[in-house]
Amino acid sequence: MKVLITGANGFLGHYLVTALLQQGFNVLATGKGACRLAGQGTNGFDYAEMDFTDLSSTRDTVSRYAPDIIVHAGAVSKPDDCELDQALAWRINTGGTHHLLEAAAAHQAFFIFISTDFVFDGEKGMYAEEDQTVPVNYYGQTKLEAEKAVHQYPHPWAVVRTVLVYGEPLAGRSNILSIVKDKLEKGEGYKVVDDQVRTPTYVGDLAEGIVSIIQKKATGTWHLSGAEVLTPYEMACKAADFLGLDKGLLTRVTADTFTQPAKRPAKTGFNISKAKMVLGFKPVSFAEGLAKTFLG
Repeated sequence: MKVLITGANGFLGHYLVTALLQQGFNVLATGKGACRLAGQGTNGFDYAEMDFTDLSSTRDTVSRYAPDIIVHAGAVSKPDDCELDQALAWRINTGGTHHLLEAAAAHQAFFIFISTDFVFDGEKGMYAEEDQTVPVNYYGQTKLEAEKAVHQYPHPWAVVRTVLVYGEPLAGRSNILSIVKDKLEKGEGYKVVDDQVRTPTYVGDLAEGIVSIIQKKATGTWHLSGAEVLTPYEMACKAADFLGLDKGLLTRVTADTFTQPAKRPAKTGFNISKAKMVLGFKPVSFAEGLAKTFLG
């Protein structure tokens, strides 16, 4: 089975490529620019530059590889960037998805789209797959529009939503835990919001959940996240304790403290009972996730 991955140079991409190769899949990793993955030279692994905002480039690459499965993980995922340049956000997150769907249809590939908890308004929290989607920022809107396009795909598809992904960054891009470690090791203060509720997701769990969807040919919408409800401030404090660093340098603040272009939903977090029951999804505890993040 051949799997094409977009955004393969990114945070999730690194973990997903490794997980798929370990399960014996042939993987074509794609991204903009040179390959930054460690899998080069591995049997079953190949890399191709592909700009999925360019329809011709997308068609050519997909046609050449003829994948059985496409996992579309590439996106501009920083909400403030999306708010400030909405044309670019739409072109990458929504328009690019349309291009990939068109290219995928020619091969009847199983199309898996990686989405976000930011398709919800944050009023309710602990969202199930069928709950109403009402984004409060443009990032969430672009992802929701892309989801709707995926729903129209005439072949098997899955939408995978996730929440606040953390873990050891293998591609240089930081996440909340790596930022906390860096700041506190330098003795610098760090302001962290305590009025936003999430179910943080260990990146390795997300990758394994996607592999399970592929193996089980599990179509439809799936919520994959951790099981524990935490605020970013609580995450930061637990990370400081785990690392033996001074959590007194952490300042508890509210979202109103920051002047950010994009509004964030106050309460997200997922009900993952469907994924547990059907996929056998078993996310690690946050304590285990900390150990995997900092100890490997």
